[in-house]
Amino acid sequence: MAEPVAPLVSTAWLAQRLGQPGIRVLDASWYMPTEERDPKAEHAGAHIPGAVYFDIDAICERTDPLPHMFPTADQFARDVGALGVGNDHHVIAYDGGKMTASARCWWMFRAFGHARASVLDGGLHKWRAEGRPLEAGAAAPKPARFEARPDRTMVKSLAEMRAIVREGAMQILDARSAGRFAGSEPEPRAALRGGHMPGAHNLPYVELLNADGTMKDEAGLRALFARSGVETGRPIVTTCGSGVSAAVLLLGLERLGARGNALYDGSWTEWGGRPDTPIVA
Repeated sequence: MAEPVAPLVSTAWLAQRLGQPGIRVLDASWYMPTEERDPKAEHAGAHIPGAVYFDIDAICERTDPLPHMFPTADQFARDVGALGVGNDHHVIAYDGGKMTASARCWWMFRAFGHARASVLDGGLHKWRAEGRPLEAGAAAPKPARFEARPDRTMVKSLAEMRAIVREGAMQILDARSAGRFAGSEPEPRAALRGGHMPGAHNLPYVELLNADGTMKDEAGLRALFARSGVETGRPIVTTCGSGVSAAVLLLGLERLGARGNALYDGSWTEWGGRPDTPIVA
């Protein structure tokens, strides 16, 4: 059996292993429309050598009106296999932002049964700042066979979240800003109500990051989760705007050895976009 891998790896760690046959590097960059950035064009212009673009808006359930919802196991297996990822590979995900999309990519692999997945600490920004190599152009990966083994407990649906809010079986931790959580700051997506789910706690995902975009150490993370009011020894479901930045909280929890946690896939786009879900503002 392959050795377990760390949820977070450093740029130095990756630089030493770049090009090894067991490593697959994925550029999962994704940005909010308000950022006015084109991740595909940026990837084509410059990416870590050997990296392939992982598009969360394509590797998703395309018939769902909500953004980038989890795909079926068959689709995920087909799509990541086409990127050259097999079950024996160690996947390293990175992005050009604040680790949100790479954490989402990492959690998708984990939820589909692939434990050998990590996030690059500091992402492309740190890699560039250190003067490490980049390449341009489109990759042509050799397809691989990937078998998805989904763990349904790691991704929560609307029906499951209704039950969690009603019965309190899991703690809810919201990764949005304090203003959005309180309903005092407008949502970036139109037609969404402001506020949060009853019983939810708030920990903006950006608070988990240092100024250089790397994740805070374990002591810093423990202090943040404690301050948010959640207990890391009890199951937590994380949520955000559309199920992306919520994965940063899961990455932090994983670093602390916290297990049994989940992500609400529809997040506030679903909950705040409906007239029949309870909201506290």
